[in-house]
Amino acid sequence: MPELPEVEVVRRGLEAHAVGAAVAGVEVRHPRPVRRDAGGPTGFAAALTGRTVLAARRRGKYLWLPLDSGDALLAHLGMSGQLLVQPPGAPDETHLRVRLALSGPEPGDDRELRFVDQRMFGGMLVSPAGAELPTEIAHIARDLLDPEFDLEEFARRVRRRTAGIKRLLLDQTLVSGVGNIYADEALWRAGLHGDRPGDRLTRAQVLDLARHACEVMRAALAEGGTSFDALYVNVNGQSGYFDRSLSAYGRENEPCDRCGTPIRRAAFMNRSSFFCPTCQRPPRARRARGA
Repeated sequence: MPELPEVEVVRRGLEAHAVGAAVAGVEVRHPRPVRRDAGGPTGFAAALTGRTVLAARRRGKYLWLPLDSGDALLAHLGMSGQLLVQPPGAPDETHLRVRLALSGPEPGDDRELRFVDQRMFGGMLVSPAGAELPTEIAHIARDLLDPEFDLEEFARRVRRRTAGIKRLLLDQTLVSGVGNIYADEALWRAGLHGDRPGDRLTRAQVLDLARHACEVMRAALAEGGTSFDALYVNVNGQSGYFDRSLSAYGRENEPCDRCGTPIRRAAFMNRSSFFCPTCQRPPRARRARGA
């Protein structure tokens, strides 16, 4: 699933190619991607047609395009979604689901914004009056790259929890945008095992982990994100290359870059965690009260 750096790469592409354009037409080729829109495919198209895109914004893994109507086009890429900008007349992608015809401010400056999704776990909807912040995502916390993210409050909240720190990193009400890949990378850099309970971490450890998470996501962003297959691409259809720089995720049995111990894989929330058993020692079990 695309994580914060991949979604930010797409947002920047939309900012460059969609902002300032008017929606000249909408074609919903499959109803599932707009299943959460209250107006259905017809209402979705009507709410967008004739509107102008004012900006491209992101909260965690969600993207939205504020419109001159005060509404917003909200999108989530899901597992395999892609937002592509194509010239009119370009061949349709195999899994093209929604097409927006965009009319640029200059004559002949037309293009198409296409939502392509093989597995159709992602989707789009029009959020009424959602230009500033769609109500559908108002409960999601800011992310670590957001200049308004409160690190001290994050550390306080983490240290009040008994859950493992990796689960807390993936809790979108605490911090958004950190997914499985970058959680493993940040934990490896910080030398922390993902099962370490939040209330067993010091303030300094939480802040250090947040710093490492910022660093790894900024590094991924600089390389266009992480692409393990052809499903994640930017708006121009290009893949990211940060997978070549990963130190933990996906490296089972490969030597740790720090100590040489083989990286291990463990089941985690229907996914996998990758860690170094030497650099990231598992926490000791809590003693039962009265023992």
